[in-house]
Amino acid sequence: MAPPKSSSTSSPPRPFRVALLLCATGALLILLGLFGKAVAVAGLVAAIAGTVLAAPYADRPGTAVRGWWSLLAAGAVLATLGVGIGLAVESLGGLLRVLGGVLLAIGVAFAYPSSS
Repeated sequence: MAPPKSSSTSSPPRPFRVALLLCATGALLILLGLFGKAVAVAGLVAAIAGTVLAAPYADRPGTAVRGWWSLLAAGAVLATLGVGIGLAVESLGGLLRVLGGVLLAIGVAFAYPSSS
């Protein structure tokens, strides 16, 4: 017997929640920047992995805003560029990392299913 199809009112699937948790953790580590570059890079890896894992759910009904995955992808790209550019120009790289982290956080907030 096949499992019942997921509806927009049911809880999100576990892989989707794990992907959002990875993105949120990555955004937090990128934005805090208190623990050094190694932890920021680990946050970047988590954000990229979460974004890739969330891709199959990009068209999932019931989310607060359509296009949330585009925010995740743009945030991951900006954060990645920020790390690379930060090696040459620290202020510009830091700004791009912060913008990427903010977009990741907003994307995670919009991706979680709305209550209605």
